[in-house]
Amino acid sequence: MEHNAHLLENRAGISRRAVLLSASVPFLPGLQGAAMAASTQNSCRLSDGWEYSRGNLGGVWEVWRGDKASDNVPWTAVKMPHCFNAFDAVDPDTPYYQGPGWYRTLLKVENPYPNGRVILHFEGAGQKTEVFVGLTKAGAHVGGYDEFAVDITEAVAQSQQLSVCCDNTRDLEMIPSSLSDFNLYGGPYRHVNLVYLPAISLGRVHIHSTVQPGGNTAVSVKAPLFNPRGLKDEVEIGIQLLDPSGKVIHAAARKITPGASELELTAFAIEKGILWSPAKPALYRCEVTLKSPHSETKTSERFGLRYFEWVKQGPFKLNGERLLLKGTHRHEDHAGLAAGLTDEVIRKEMQMIKDVGANFIRLGHYQQSRLALDLCDELGFLVWEEIPWCRGGIGGERYKQQARDMLRALIDQHRNHPSIILWGLGNENDWPGDFPEFDKAGIQAFMSELNKLAHQLDPSRKTCIRRCDFCKDIVDVYSPSIWAGWYRGQYTEYKSSTEKEVKGVNHFFHAEWGGDSHARRHSEDPDAGLTKIATGQGTDERGLDYLLTGGNSRASKDGDWSETYICNLFDWHLKEMETMPYLTGAAQWIFKDFSTPLRPENPVPRMNQKGIVERDLTPKESYYVFQSFWAEKPMVRLYGHSWPVRWGEQDQQKLVKVYSNCETAELYLNGVSIGVKKRNSQDFPAAGLRWLVRFKAGENKLRVVAKQHGVEVTDEITQSYETRKWGKPAKVELKELARAGGKVTVEASLSDANGVRCLDSRERVRFGVTGDGRLLENLGTSTGSRVVEVYNGRACIQLECKGTAVVSVTSKGVRTAILKIETS
Repeated sequence: MEHNAHLLENRAGISRRAVLLSASVPFLPGLQGAAMAASTQNSCRLSDGWEYSRGNLGGVWEVWRGDKASDNVPWTAVKMPHCFNAFDAVDPDTPYYQGPGWYRTLLKVENPYPNGRVILHFEGAGQKTEVFVGLTKAGAHVGGYDEFAVDITEAVAQSQQLSVCCDNTRDLEMIPSSLSDFNLYGGPYRHVNLVYLPAISLGRVHIHSTVQPGGNTAVSVKAPLFNPRGLKDEVEIGIQLLDPSGKVIHAAARKITPGASELELTAFAIEKGILWSPAKPALYRCEVTLKSPHSETKTSERFGLRYFEWVKQGPFKLNGERLLLKGTHRHEDHAGLAAGLTDEVIRKEMQMIKDVGANFIRLGHYQQSRLALDLCDELGFLVWEEIPWCRGGIGGERYKQQARDMLRALIDQHRNHPSIILWGLGNENDWPGDFPEFDKAGIQAFMSELNKLAHQLDPSRKTCIRRCDFCKDIVDVYSPSIWAGWYRGQYTEYKSSTEKEVKGVNHFFHAEWGGDSHARRHSEDPDAGLTKIATGQGTDERGLDYLLTGGNSRASKDGDWSETYICNLFDWHLKEMETMPYLTGAAQWIFKDFSTPLRPENPVPRMNQKGIVERDLTPKESYYVFQSFWAEKPMVRLYGHSWPVRWGEQDQQKLVKVYSNCETAELYLNGVSIGVKKRNSQDFPAAGLRWLVRFKAGENKLRVVAKQHGVEVTDEITQSYETRKWGKPAKVELKELARAGGKVTVEASLSDANGVRCLDSRERVRFGVTGDGRLLENLGTSTGSRVVEVYNGRACIQLECKGTAVVSVTSKGVRTAILKIETS
């Protein structure tokens, strides 16, 4: 064990470094026969002191053996959360690893409760997980996204060696399908917690509330007890309910003898309760204290009061008033982390969604982290959350049982969140491919079963699915496929397509619309080449449209993937939504670019680039289009911050667009006012805030001043104007752009034989480095991939260098360029 001595040293101080959890730790029902909740006083995160080894081992004993043969198993120090696909998910040359990955650490267990329980709580691990204490298998879980717990009380008394195997090997009898347009990540990519419980403890607290419009609110608090030893000691339970200001508005106490079923702890009414809404996300708190001969523990749960209505073929109402759901989607994925997001990244992302002005998020396509749901409650997002039954067809009993279990877990673990209004049962279940027969009848039957189960578990919410027309009458709310201007049709067909679909179901919502854009690529004529796109033939995505290269013209295949085009598409949709009183709402796909195994040919390989921010949360221009329609805080944005060079004829009038939510905006070119414009949301594009200007050759400075109710906001950019014509790419060049924070930024540019940059080029370039440098690659961003399509004839990447390094760049048909970098 000498080679593991550092692990013991790293873990020895766990109790002193405990990170106290701010709320009860939820666990799945069924663990030792009951749902459980941990006391906040005795929960800590196991973040440090872990090691990771990729690949299979001969057996769990090989994790800890102390002979020299163990040198054949390489171990790397890691910090939790950890995803073992953090970088290979977007490797442009090699598919990401799918297989087992092993983790090990040494526990220091100090349970303060006599005869208490020791629990490992996993907030999420992909996709199959086995947990070992010493050589004993303590537990296992199937499913990459729901929380689960393992009771290690007896095992840890014999050994404090903890090892965890996470496995994301392809398995057709698991959900989600590998045909899904996102990676099935591996690793314990959410927090792992060590929890101490007394011999009798409180299970998950569920708060049920029924709000009567204009009247009282009835509240019921229920919970089971966790009592694995079957003790008969009488326990006393005390309940306090606190309003959003922290004032105690209800208190109760009762004594009970432990039983097996969920108990109603208290029931009461709230007169004129404070309603939760996106504008005022008011949260109540329920605190429950359990006293027994074994301990006193306390747990708390937050909840909100609200009621909603889906008007038949009409709008959505929250708390009696129409609310247009202004939404986006979210995957748990990030540059350099994959699914192993830090709390800081999650908080930043959710705040950016709030700042854009959204009030709705579809959490696709799986149960997401508890912090994300907590932030939805706090920030005021209405939520559609779903299980990962996504594409491929339907499997056998093991497949179905996983779906049932994950639906039960989803509703059990997240039902207290007032933000959630929809339980999603599936996504694109009309998509075949995993099984020899596409069993349409079987899908319908199982969808009906899940729909019934969801309503049994939670009668207060609606069920929903997206894109499976033969199941649209089974669920409460249906979202068809409408991709106007991307996969089919033109974006000007959005309203007519939506009107038709609204009439086809009782309750309609539009999830997924938009298109891809390659960050930093811009166009002087974004609609060029789209004139051949047929209209009147539908705007839906059909089958494998996004993979096909033949057939009818469409923007996804024949467009330029510029930020310019996608801003126009978003702009049109958003202005139309303001004129559709029957619309419940729509959610743009997707807030942030994310990785996928299905798109190696994209400008950033293996990336779905439909986000309005890049994978590292760098905003694209389209972020500000949404702000201009949805945000309340005055803002203004000149289009083209990442567009350094524009082009055209000498003295040609060029369009300058400004996105703002202000009443008026005045544009200045090189210090001279070009005029004041008034905003009109229906004046496309840019709500009327657009100017035709004549740039001078060379450098031009643009500045805009926007005003709203006496508040003034400004923005400015500098752009060069190129009037020279260019031919086909003849050479590629490298130059250093900047040095900061130990990183060097280099730029590759393609130019013709006369040295004029090819500003409309879409060629791929490949970066390389040798010597003392390391490319910051496999990040899935426009500036973080060693293989990337150029944006207006250029592409950038960063490297770390200590000494001397030689950077290279290659592109088809031109000679390789190199650049020597020297640092101290």
